[in-house]
Amino acid sequence: QVQLVESGGGLVQAGGSLRLSCAASGRTYSSSTMGWFRQAPGKEREFVAVIKWYSGTTYYADSVKDRFTISRDNVKNTVYLQMNSLKPEDTAVYYCAAKSPVGTLDKADLYNYWGQGTQVTVSS
Repeated sequence: QVQLVESGGGLVQAGGSLRLSCAASGRTYSSSTMGWFRQAPGKEREFVAVIKWYSGTTYYADSVKDRFTISRDNVKNTVYLQMNSLKPEDTAVYYCAAKSPVGTLDKADLYNYWGQGTQVTVSS
């Protein structure tokens, strides 16, 4: 069992920055791939970024590449999403998720643990 708790969302103007946090607890050793997804009203949940915990390898969606950075803190067992140069189209509920380290990294249906989500709103 893995528990994930997101925090750090809020309201920010376009061009601003936010840092999201996801604290993980439980049997995290078997779910060492951690990703961020987002979902806006009326849209499907989409992949944002992922990190492989032990290697540190990261991948990003094209829509956030060069603006967002995913990172981890091994001591705190926490994954972060630093979001810079935010745009109104980044507005969504952001979820952290965890899965086995094997398999495709950008498909939401392969992640079996999810946080409750945190709202990010970017005003124009």
